[in-house]
Amino acid sequence: MLYSVRDKALVGIDLLSFTTTPRFRGVKTLPPGLHFTFVGSSTAFSERHGIWFRIKQGANAPGIPIFIAKWDCSTETLQAVTDQAEQLRWRANLGSIWQEGLTPYRQTTAKDTEDESEELVDWSKLTSHISDKVLSRITGSTSDSRSLSSGSSSKRDLEHIPGLSKAETELQTDQELNFLPVELKQTWRQGATGRERTEAAQDRSWALSSLINEHCTDALEVVGELQFCFLMVLTLNNYSCLEQWKRLLNLLFTCHSAVVTRSQLFIEVIRALLLQLQHCKVADSGLIDLADEGGSLLKHLLVRFRKGLQGLGTQSSIGVQDMIDELDDLEEYLRTEHGWQFGGTFAKSGFLEMEDGEQVHMDSTAFDEDDETGEYAPQIVDLTPEQARLLNVGGAEDLHHSLSKTSLVEAATEESDDDVVDEEEAEKIVRSQISRPAANGHASDSEEPDSEEETDDLDDMDARY
Repeated sequence: MLYSVRDKALVGIDLLSFTTTPRFRGVKTLPPGLHFTFVGSSTAFSERHGIWFRIKQGANAPGIPIFIAKWDCSTETLQAVTDQAEQLRWRANLGSIWQEGLTPYRQTTAKDTEDESEELVDWSKLTSHISDKVLSRITGSTSDSRSLSSGSSSKRDLEHIPGLSKAETELQTDQELNFLPVELKQTWRQGATGRERTEAAQDRSWALSSLINEHCTDALEVVGELQFCFLMVLTLNNYSCLEQWKRLLNLLFTCHSAVVTRSQLFIEVIRALLLQLQHCKVADSGLIDLADEGGSLLKHLLVRFRKGLQGLGTQSSIGVQDMIDELDDLEEYLRTEHGWQFGGTFAKSGFLEMEDGEQVHMDSTAFDEDDETGEYAPQIVDLTPEQARLLNVGGAEDLHHSLSKTSLVEAATEESDDDVVDEEEAEKIVRSQISRPAANGHASDSEEPDSEEETDDLDDMDARY
């Protein structure tokens, strides 16, 4: 890997980053496989530009494979050198710079051999499902090298500033990212109503299957995009990749029935997530902080996911059991390394003792939507006459009459000497009670009482029974 960059620039290759010196010309002895290199104009929080490339081996790569990248000072971007003449010039000078101008991909000191070996293995695991097809779809490039930067973004993550024209807000020099269209607000099919929409909102398995069937040839491409997004957050501090990483986790860990049909997918997702969380401490931007917002989001998803697995019951298979074993390892790591607690009974309100001894009553703001508390609590609303008509529900007077009639039927049943009173007999008793003369002993002037008098009789009967 040969570079043409400025002095004191920040250069990274896979999980290794360093500051360049005047003698630096590149990195040697890269292992075959997929690699990612990035450059920042300084070691401070500057915009970083990176390139994905692959080192080939065997008959496809005769001689020493070389990848050349050049820093363009005019645009401050990292670009792959594709000019044949310039590539031949670098290859001709390779012998003079090999010994002192190229740094080894991994140092081999006795003290750090074990750690460096683990880091090398981790990179291959962190990129195990990032295929050329995934890279081409996300970056929109079919060449051997795919470039992007800290400012690269998908359109849905762009900030819309009022007053700017469409041309002024479009991506110009930065690469547009084409992520999988994860939509969390509508996770049901078109035309679904009622109970189907409710079930699809609680279990997003249909949305996951629809996403895979329409946009992927292999379900493991979802894992590849999850890995891609995490590494771009880790190396480039890319905000759009962080948002997509969260969206994918939100979709995956709110699925229940898909665990049975796609158990291998969830096994690979949990394995990849565990390895990613073990490398969060390497990130220097704090975008992924397990003690902050990102941690609370992930904890909520894992608790909800575990709760959904309990409802599978007899549907559990060998693949599901293997996935549960992987989930146990993930939760155990978070418990031991970060002090997370999963499950159990937690108080939603109580008294918190301050440093000065004062006790303050506190209410928890974290509610589970399944508890129907807090913002998820049901609400009672009044129906308009039009809404009542559409739902075949009568007005308040009809409802009151229905309730009063029900009370009379129950009272008639209790009043009867027989142990059992059928519904027809109870109805006859109710009618006789309604047509009974008023309390003063005088019969009504009309054969049938008007509605007002009938309502009074019903109220009187309700009071007595």
